[in-house]
Amino acid sequence: MERVAEEAASLFPEARLAVMASDTLGDAGAAARLAAAIEGREIDLLVGTQIAAKGWHFPHLTLVGVVDADLGLAGGDLRAAERTFQLLHQVAGRAGRAEAPGLVLLQTHLPEHPVMQALAAGDAGRFLALEKEARAEGGWPPYGRLAALILSGERREEVEAAATQLAAARPSASDITVFGPAPAPLALLRGRHRMRFLVKSARTAPLARFIRAWLGAVRLPRQVRVAVDIDPVSFL
Repeated sequence: MERVAEEAASLFPEARLAVMASDTLGDAGAAARLAAAIEGREIDLLVGTQIAAKGWHFPHLTLVGVVDADLGLAGGDLRAAERTFQLLHQVAGRAGRAEAPGLVLLQTHLPEHPVMQALAAGDAGRFLALEKEARAEGGWPPYGRLAALILSGERREEVEAAATQLAAARPSASDITVFGPAPAPLALLRGRHRMRFLVKSARTAPLARFIRAWLGAVRLPRQVRVAVDIDPVSFL
């Protein structure tokens, strides 16, 4: 964001520029003062993070630009498309909220992605229908269930060895599939290396019992932790 602000200041030196981010809005008073300045047309150019997408009404804002709009589609998050669509739809809604029409520009390397196509067409129903169809076809939630197993430790080789050991002991079940091990999207977090398994099951399958039996059959080193998240909200 700092780089974007620097480039904007260089390209538009006469513009009155403000930055809207969690570290620049220390309290509710700072947020209220910035909102009042924007509404009072004391700000020409606003550079912000996701915090600018929700809950704000700027009646004079007519142009919104999103840099790397497809960034949220990367990684191993099942809900990446859903969350990206929701965020971009919200930020696009900041433009043209009063009498003047608005224009939204999205920078993307994936213009053919269903998220980008639906946003360009202004057709939320189209995206939701495609997402529902894809999840139903693959048996992904809400048509199936998921669990995440995260192994973590201070030494990467110990975590990788434990993941290999756990993979070799995975049980077999016709209605449950195990993916992995693979590095977690956040492969290093707070000094700990992380490997991940994803377990996909039919809605009627005994997912918790399957995982208990699996972990009970393996004796992992004490320095490697295993965290189990059934029906995870986050996939990081």
